[in-house]
This record gives sequence, C-alpha cells and structure tokens, in this order.
Amino acid sequence: MTAKKIILTTFGSYGDIHPYMALALELQARGHHPVIATSELYREKMQSAGFDFVPLRPNLPPPAEQDQEMMDKVMHPRSGSGFLLNEMLFPFVRESYEDLLEAVNGADLLLTHPITFAGPLVAQKTGIPWISSVLAPASFLSAYDPPIPPFWQWMRHIELLGPRIVRAFFNQVKKVYKNKTYNDFRDELGLPDRGSPVFEGQHSPTLVLALFSRLFAQPQPDWPPQARVTGFAFYDGRKEVELPRDLLNFLDGGSPPIVFTLGSSAVWVARDFFHESIAAAKMLGRRAVLLIGDQRNRPAEALPAEVFASDYAPYEVLLPRACVIVHHGGVGTTSQGLRAGVPTLIVPFAFDQPDNAAHAARLGTSRTLPRGKYRAARVAKELRKLLEESAYARNARTLGERLRAENGAAVACDLIESFMQNDGANEHLGEELTYASGH
Repeated sequence: MTAKKIILTTFGSYGDIHPYMALALELQARGHHPVIATSELYREKMQSAGFDFVPLRPNLPPPAEQDQEMMDKVMHPRSGSGFLLNEMLFPFVRESYEDLLEAVNGADLLLTHPITFAGPLVAQKTGIPWISSVLAPASFLSAYDPPIPPFWQWMRHIELLGPRIVRAFFNQVKKVYKNKTYNDFRDELGLPDRGSPVFEGQHSPTLVLALFSRLFAQPQPDWPPQARVTGFAFYDGRKEVELPRDLLNFLDGGSPPIVFTLGSSAVWVARDFFHESIAAAKMLGRRAVLLIGDQRNRPAEALPAEVFASDYAPYEVLLPRACVIVHHGGVGTTSQGLRAGVPTLIVPFAFDQPDNAAHAARLGTSRTLPRGKYRAARVAKELRKLLEESAYARNARTLGERLRAENGAAVACDLIESFMQNDGANEHLGEELTYASGH
C-alpha cells in the first residue's frame, strides 16, 4: 500500500514507550512514516532510534530530577493511580490536545495509548481514522477476568461472585471515577460523552489493539468486540542491545545469576529492595545481578564478588542468562521475563502490576510476593521454590519458546494496514489476523 503518516501517542515508563517504538520500527520497514508523540523527556531516545518525534505536554522532568515525594505519590499502591490521573494528566488535557491537534495535521491515522487522554478527543473532533490500544488485560476491566488492583486484595476472589455481580460493582466504580477538568474541556469542544476516558472512553469504536499475547490473557465475552489480540510488541532497540563489558565478563565468569530489577518506574521507590535482594542471594549461595536504575540505589555495603550492580542493561540480552528473575510486574518487564523462558518472582508495587503477576502465576512460571513482605528470608524461600521445583523452569522454557515464535508488532501492523485499506471499517479486518504468528 502507499506510504501513510501515522501518529503514535504514548505516555509513561519504558514499558509504555517500547511497544510503540516496536510498532514504529515495523511501520518504517513497510515504508510508512510513523511519528511518536510523547513526553519531551524521550526526545533524545526517539531521535537516536531514528524516529520522528513530537513532544506532548505535560512536560515532566526525567525521574532522576523529580523530587522523591512526587515519585512516592505516583507509586503509592492505594492512591498512586488517582494522583497520576488527577494531578499529572487531567490538568494538562487541554495542552496535550493542542499539541496533538497540531501533530495530526496531514496525518493518515492516529494510534493512542490508554492514558493519552487527549487522543480520543482529537480523533472525535477531527475525524481522523483512529485506532486505540491497550498494553495489559487490566485495561479491559472484564467482569469475567476481573483485574486485581494493588489496594483491594480481596478482589482476588471477586470472580467467585459471578460476572453479573462483578459487572454491577465495576459500574459503580466508573460512576465515581470522573474528572471535572476533562469533562468540562470535552463539553467545551462540543463532543458527546462517550464514557470515562479511563475505561470505555479510551477505546476506538472501530479497532482496539491488545498488545499482549493470548498466552498471557484470553479474550473475554465483555471485551470490546472490535478488540484484536496481537501478541506482545517487543522493541529490541537500535544501539541498545550491547551488554556493558564488565557485566558481560561477570556473566561469563560463573553460573547463571538471579536478576533483580524494578524496571524504569518502581526503581525510583526501591527503598530496601536491593539490600534485601543481596541478603536473599547470599542465603541461597547464588550469584546476582542488580539493575539499580540510578547510583542512588546502589547499596551502601560493599558488594560481594558474587553480586554485580548496573544502572541498566537490555533485558532481551540479559534476562535469558538468568536462573530466576525478580521484578515488579510492569507489563513490559513481565513480557520480557516470560519471553526469556526463565522463572520469575513478581513483587507488585502499583497500577496493573498485581494483575500482571496473577496472569503470570496462572501460567505456572511465576510466584508472587507482596511488596510489604519483601524480606530476605521470605524472598529466599520463594526463590528456592522457583529454583528447586522443576515445573517452574519447564513451564517457563515452553512458554518462552512459544512467545519467541510470535511477532506482535507484525500482527499489529497487519491490522493497521488492513484498517487503512478499508478506510477505517473493521468488518473486513479478518479474525484470522488475530491468530497470525503463532496465535
């Protein structure tokens, strides 16, 4: 097909950014012109990867420059989501809209991330063909597969009440989850109320890309009928696949280590995570790699020879060399851990992380430990089960092989091109595309 200009919006941590970079890379390979619209702090990352970039407000400083109090509020298990939405995103929806409205001028398609709330407004106002996307099953708020929030642990059992009761509960949640700033701006634009921007309002009426694998979560009866599961969209980077020489030497110098990582968001509220991790590795007599994110997280004690600390390392190269991976449950890290074919211990902090942990646990590849119980002795106990009970490693290897056979970015771009060829009508998209590349 002829080359198209496609605007991809996203916002958040690397787990939110990398899938859209994967789509952009695939679109480029097909001759299209993708433009990534996201926070200014990712300008250098996008441009060094060879992508056209448009900054979207709000303008946030890099995490390393943000005050600790703000990061604590964002990552708070009970109130973090509300703080992010009501203090950092909704107050800037007008500015985001202005930036995105200018970006879509002359574009052929808009693709939106779940919390780029200006995107649906721009699509409705301009009439530009619009595809939405989700990164994790929690975004669908299914009554048949209820998400597990970080603050209501009793919801692990809510599905026992049945879909009708769960749906009624979710409907009550939606009623109180509104934002006046957003609603007032939507009314100012003269647009109809199409539901909460956090819930049903985020979804395009014609095509929703579920950028995760069917192996991770099966479609449910109450998902939007226009949703298509693509598989995870992995971005393996340009110029980002080299391990630091000293880390490579460490890996080559002994047995596979336990890798401890908190991604690019939870790492800023690590507290005692790495200290307890070192102690747990010592108890097990295992080597360890700590991805500390920033030198402020480097443990005060001198590291033993069996422990290596690095600010960052590309997951796709490092994780397959681990014996176990310990992480926070962000969907990006979760998907990379599953693809690596290595057992995982997930320690959820906030947002969709407990739900991602639950989905991983169902696969028989992972165990979950609440953040409040992350103490060396308990960590060692959980890790010992993952290391000594052979089913975890066996299941992880099998799942990893199946995920590596998928190509979520390619399937998503097949759907995008089919959508554009049919002028945005989804009745011709073809369910068979959902099963491409191993689905």
